[in-house]
Order: sequence, then C-alpha cells, then structure tokens
Amino acid sequence: KWRIVLPDRGRQWEDWKQASTFYSRNSIRTTKYTWFTFLPQNLLEQFHRLSNLYFFFLVVLNWFPQVEVFHREITMLPLVVVLLASMIKDAIEDYRKYQHDKTINFTKTRVYSK
Repeated sequence: KWRIVLPDRGRQWEDWKQASTFYSRNSIRTTKYTWFTFLPQNLLEQFHRLSNLYFFFLVVLNWFPQVEVFHREITMLPLVVVLLASMIKDAIEDYRKYQHDKTINFTKTRVYSK
C-alpha cells in the first residue's frame, strides 16, 4: 500500500482521511525494546557473542558431577555478572533513546499548505 499525501483539503479530503487510517502516526521510534521484549530479545543478543556462549557451556558442563571442577555457583558468577552489566547498559541506552524520541515527537512544528 502507498500512502497518499494531498496538500489541499479539497474534495479529496474524505479520501485522504479514509486512506490515512491504515497507516501509523508520524512519530519517531528508535528504541529496540519494549517492556515485554527486553529480557528475551536482550538475552538472544547476548548469546550471539561467542564469549558468552563459551561461559554458558562451562556452566552447563559444571553441572555434571563427573566433570565438576568448581562449585556450581562459582562458575555461574562470571556469566551472570557480564550478562547483568550488559543488560543494565542496554536498558540505560534504550531509555535514553526513548526520552530523546519523546522530546522529538512532542516538539511543535509548522505545517505549510497552500
């Protein structure tokens, strides 16, 4: 579907109102996450990194008694710390993007027409 933009409010005004209901508002959204998608999407991004997968593999291996070298909680600690630090950093960055988008979307603009 193509969006129809008409500069004058002549007889096509009703057609424009009907066509514009299918499209979203003219607002900027640069954030990656929502409240519901933050945890799964962020974990998916974190485990795309090879180092995080390596530490996860060590944690899984350490849960088997035959291979256990350290206590289970100690092997989980580096992975949890790195994941939490990255999550906090991503959450702060995304919140700043949200605030910036909000200020841009609520600024007053001038619309010029014929």
